[in-house]
Amino acid sequence: MKHDQNLMNNRHKSNHDVSDNASSPSLSRRNVLGMGAGLGAAIATSASPSLGWAQNVDATGKPLLDLTRDPTSPLSPLPPQLPAKAKRVIYLHMGGGLSHLDLFDYKPELVKFDGKEAPQALLEGKQFPFITGKPTLMGPLFPFHQAGESGAWVSDRFPQLEKHIDDICFIKSMRSTQFNHVPAILLKLTGDARPGYPSLGAWVNYALGTVNQNLPGFIQLNGPYLSDDNSPESQYWGSGFLPSAYQGMVCQARGEPILYLDNPPGVERKERRHVLDAIAKINQQTLDEFNDPETLARSAQFEMAYRMQAEAPEAMDVSNEPQWVLDMYGAEPGRADFAMNCLLARRLAERGVRFTQLWQWGWDSHGTSQVEALNDGFINMCDIVDQPVAALLSDLKMRGLLEDTLVVFSTEFGRTSMKEPSFGDLAQWSGRDHNPGGFTIWMAGAGIKGGTSYGETDELGLDVVSNPVEVRDLHATILHALGFDHHALTYRYQGLDQKITGVKPARVIHDLFV
Repeated sequence: MKHDQNLMNNRHKSNHDVSDNASSPSLSRRNVLGMGAGLGAAIATSASPSLGWAQNVDATGKPLLDLTRDPTSPLSPLPPQLPAKAKRVIYLHMGGGLSHLDLFDYKPELVKFDGKEAPQALLEGKQFPFITGKPTLMGPLFPFHQAGESGAWVSDRFPQLEKHIDDICFIKSMRSTQFNHVPAILLKLTGDARPGYPSLGAWVNYALGTVNQNLPGFIQLNGPYLSDDNSPESQYWGSGFLPSAYQGMVCQARGEPILYLDNPPGVERKERRHVLDAIAKINQQTLDEFNDPETLARSAQFEMAYRMQAEAPEAMDVSNEPQWVLDMYGAEPGRADFAMNCLLARRLAERGVRFTQLWQWGWDSHGTSQVEALNDGFINMCDIVDQPVAALLSDLKMRGLLEDTLVVFSTEFGRTSMKEPSFGDLAQWSGRDHNPGGFTIWMAGAGIKGGTSYGETDELGLDVVSNPVEVRDLHATILHALGFDHHALTYRYQGLDQKITGVKPARVIHDLFV
């Protein structure tokens, strides 16, 4: 089932509605260049009319951060602003709202009062999408224990990841201002709950460019629920008001690694070269006439696509990986799934990709069906994710990449301490409602202080009671790891110096780092 059907068209649709600003191009990507069409056309036709690389100035015109580039090389690498702990980010998004109370945030009091009516004081002032009346408290459905030298409390659902517990820092005091999926995901990944804003990966791509000029700086690896690069969800990895050169490039583990990368049938590489040379001449004539640097940028994007034809297939081809590596991830060549995407994330990290974003949908555990039940579908999701994520950490560590790769395991919000009511035939399924008031994510690598926890929720795991971490704080911290002051990384748009952390105060959480 596709994600837009699974997420946008189910019984929660009224809570998920978001305007879709994406519009279909008037010309198909394969028609733009005729027989030479392909990924270059896809990039070029989506290019922003004004790339504006030198627009990064404050209200007085003083440069805040020099991100000026030659328009012919929009992805040329730039050094970080400050000393950096991370050279790259692998961002693992668990779509649907992962239940922290059944995995990472052990609450003995919730165990003690399991099945009791939730106190009114706990509910006052709260807004839940689906809980009504007087709900009952629900303790963790799985046994917790302490693991590693740090003695961190974890449930038995992630036995492989548990082996890396001393490499992980749990942030147990994340909170969000949004309690429905689409705006919460937008906030988490773009810094704003409204569509049209650049994703975190696009900001990183804009700031740093790509080390490997034959691969994009930002790659999106979608799971089986999310595979259409023209879907409304594309704004989760889009460039917003940044030049479109910085948006995430969608890749897949089966078939063409990047859509429209291959030449059309009957078109050889030398013919593509002739087409690009002709386009370059036309663009040069346009530049001479109108002096618009965007024309050169388009040529640069075509050239990038041409170079990618040589390297991208190799990067996405795991056939030369040893069998023991495939077994470690649980990956099977030709099978497009989360395990394969985790292996690809390591391969892309080796090849200089700055920001790789992975998705795994299916954590929306309301208990309204078997697949959305904590006592069924949730267990399956844990099995899908546990081994590949543990393997990714092991693999990065073995290759010396974890020390400068920031791994972020995140979700848009948590789940409630109360059971979401279910009746009749559904009564056998257990579930929790959305909870933006307090939840857990974790980070590893790139100087992160492993074997630690930061912040905490209350005794029942519903609200943050110490060291709250807002989404903008998380973004500021990730940018800090990459060597940027979030105040300085801005882009002039609609008369404002826009930044991913917005206008409210944001802080770097220095306590997460060694």
